[in-house]
Amino acid sequence: MSRRFVRMCLVLVVFALIGAMAQAQLPNPYGASIGIEGAKKVAAAAITEARKSNLNMAVAVVDTAGNLVYFEKMDGTQIGSVNVAQDKARSAALFKRPTKAFQDVVAGGGVGLRILALEGAVPVDGGVPLISEGKIVGAIGLSGGTSDQDGQCAQAGANALK
Repeated sequence: MSRRFVRMCLVLVVFALIGAMAQAQLPNPYGASIGIEGAKKVAAAAITEARKSNLNMAVAVVDTAGNLVYFEKMDGTQIGSVNVAQDKARSAALFKRPTKAFQDVVAGGGVGLRILALEGAVPVDGGVPLISEGKIVGAIGLSGGTSDQDGQCAQAGANALK
């Protein structure tokens, strides 16, 4: 066997191990979906965080299947953020990870760009799974600020369940 072939095999093994580690680090299994009261609670926490920075945001909370449970759009929020917030929340719920994980992989370029072909995977920060009692109960998505601002406000909402 040539050295090139051996190196290629080693690279493939390393990528397989990284993939297995990433799979093992996925959040916990799905639990019972978040209800309206819980959804309002996480949305209120996210909006409070947005107001601290004088941001106008759209907030979407979805259940474990990615279906909308609660939505709120602050006055002055750009109309385009309505669908983006819902898409971010749905992506975080269905893929069991924050949308920032997709953003980071795409930013790395190369083979990471394949994520752009995954239907429903939103590669922009601002979608975060909601965890209660160790299980995913839904997700929250925010849009209206920068990617980092959306992520910060979404995480504030998710933290309201802890």
